Amino acid sequence: MDIVLPESEWTTRRAAHADRIESLVGDYLRERAQGSYHPVLDFLFTYYSFKPGHLSRWSPGFGVVLAGPRSADYAHFASYEPSASGYRVRSTLVSQRRSAIEFTVGLLSATADRQPNLGCFGLHEWAMVYRGGQSALRHGSVPLRLGHDGTDEVVDSMNLRCTHYDAFRFFTDDAVPRNAALLTSTERTAREQPGCVHASMDLYKWSYKLAPLIDSTLVADCFELALLARTVDMRASPYDLSDYGLPPISIETPSGRAEYVRAQSDLTARAAPLRSALIARCQNLLVNGGATAGTTAE
Repeated sequence: MDIVLPESEWTTRRAAHADRIESLVGDYLRERAQGSYHPVLDFLFTYYSFKPGHLSRWSPGFGVVLAGPRSADYAHFASYEPSASGYRVRSTLVSQRRSAIEFTVGLLSATADRQPNLGCFGLHEWAMVYRGGQSALRHGSVPLRLGHDGTDEVVDSMNLRCTHYDAFRFFTDDAVPRNAALLTSTERTAREQPGCVHASMDLYKWSYKLAPLIDSTLVADCFELALLARTVDMRASPYDLSDYGLPPISIETPSGRAEYVRAQSDLTARAAPLRSALIARCQNLLVNGGATAGTTAE
């Protein structure tokens, strides 16, 4: 049975969501419109495909009816349908996205069941430029802290232990055989582990790919985690981001590696309840057709 939200309640939640997203990215979007570059937030809106307008759009999740005349605001969205009381996320979306829901719950459950591995020290960004010269730089306007030779020396002196395929696939040709395992896309579910910064960051991807079946509050929670994770990721990278107010985590030093592990541990702890919440939403969608999904996030 659908949960019916009165207009006064859901419009208040919608306004609060819009304010939250504005506080997170409003200034950035205005600066981007003027041609500015940001190494953290640009990534969250280019590598990830969810546009700022989509992130700002509020949804209660599947199984919730938005009551009252203003629910007609959702009439022009293809993912919504009218009900006796107002509008709701279209009932056929669950069956249409069932394979994606099953994949997501399988991947996240497997990840949650593993012990975190905290020994990679964020070297994936270093491996992406290793012996690649200027053409390998993924942030061409940002200099390398240690230069090309110094960056290569750090990779030569340490072990690459990346477990995340979507990071590994950007390694330079010379870096690939240095990794502890040669990762493939088909092994993603078998390799993902909760200590990985990118696994925490990707909770945002898995949540928005199921929107609007997944409520916007959980998607925004995952976006905030991704913002924090990408900040750690770039601070530990070989790039000099001091001009952006991001001091380095110098993983080429023992103190820097210790700092990275602390940050990685914090991200792992923050990600765990969000991963569990997303798993629960997916399980509700599969078992109950989504009747209870999205009702606990507000």
